[in-house]
Amino acid sequence: MPTDTPADKVHDHYAQRDLDSTILNALAAAGKDPERLTFEDLAPIDQFHIRGRNATIDLARDLGPDKNMQILDVGCGLGGAARYLANTFGCCVTGLDLSGDYCRVAADLTRRLALDHLVSFQQGNAISMPFPDSSFDIVWTQHTAMNIPDKSRLYGEIRRVLKPGGRLALYDILAGPGGEIHFPVPWAREPATSFLLAPQQLLDLLTESGFEVQVWRDVTESGCSWFSHLKEKIRSEGLPSFGLQLLLGPDFRSMAHNQVLNLEEGRIALIEAVVKRPVIC
Repeated sequence: MPTDTPADKVHDHYAQRDLDSTILNALAAAGKDPERLTFEDLAPIDQFHIRGRNATIDLARDLGPDKNMQILDVGCGLGGAARYLANTFGCCVTGLDLSGDYCRVAADLTRRLALDHLVSFQQGNAISMPFPDSSFDIVWTQHTAMNIPDKSRLYGEIRRVLKPGGRLALYDILAGPGGEIHFPVPWAREPATSFLLAPQQLLDLLTESGFEVQVWRDVTESGCSWFSHLKEKIRSEGLPSFGLQLLLGPDFRSMAHNQVLNLEEGRIALIEAVVKRPVIC
């Protein structure tokens, strides 16, 4: 009888052998100096979500963080958003990810960009976070919840680690009205690791979890345009030597193709939101 938990299966989905050397070798092959990296050098891989850095910039604009804030990035991946927030606003950011390999690579890339005094990474599970109550001013998460079946526990944990008055910024893939999604997709090769809520279900759950909604924005159309452009670029130019296929392996072409189909056929939706943990008098 299989004993793998959903977390084990999610970990296996993202696992890549020798990820650190794979990335550094690909950077060198693309003509970049791994000892003198810039943010632009890492841009093709460090924002592992639809619309890349532009989505991060838009969500950060809704928040307006400052240097006195402590931010937790849940499902931080290789740390691109965490580094962007720290570099742009001067705030301290902690990245949490299920994959110890991702955390290790994220820490190395952060050191190479001289941001390790502001950004740190910790391996852990989002439904049982290794942080005290009321630790963070902002919790940030992009394209993470779709791999987590127990959404109530996830948002309960996020509320727990937020300070009263703190905010959760999220950018997530949700279930659209168009029916079952086409697999594989970047977050799952099969339904066993995909757990999507419909937009109204997420809105209801956030409210039930004690949050006040401040921003709610459907960005499905923008995501569809972005992925369609990426698909056409791959079709005409081939895969770049340094891109997301380094993280997703040989399935990346079919994942990108299915992602466009899922967006175009309304099988998935994209929501950006900011919600607040109320201050209790």
